[in-house]
Amino acid sequence: MTRHVRSNWETALLVCRKCSKRQHGGFGPRGRTSLAKALKKEIGGGKGRKASVGVVEVKCLGVCPRHAVTMIDTRHPREWLLVKPGADIAQIAGELELPDG
Repeated sequence: MTRHVRSNWETALLVCRKCSKRQHGGFGPRGRTSLAKALKKEIGGGKGRKASVGVVEVKCLGVCPRHAVTMIDTRHPREWLLVKPGADIAQIAGELELPDG
C-alpha cells in the first residue's frame, strides 16, 4: 500500500550540489553561502514540506559549467539555469516569479 504525504510546494528548485561545492558558496552577503541556502532564506515561508517552494540539492545534473551553478525550476524543466556566483538572489527569485513566504 502506498501512502501519500501532502506538501505546500508550488514548485521545486533543483540545485546541483557538485556545482555548488566547486564554487565554495559564492552567494549571500559575504559570498560564503551556497545557492540552495541563499534561495531558502530569500523565499522564506517555512521549512521542508511546509515551505511554499521546495529547494532541493541534487547530486549532479551533468552540465558542470565553469564558474556557475546549475539549477532547474520544475515548472519549466526544459530550461536549465546557470547562476553565476555573486548573483543577486532577490533578482533570481524575481525572474523565477517565486512566491514570497
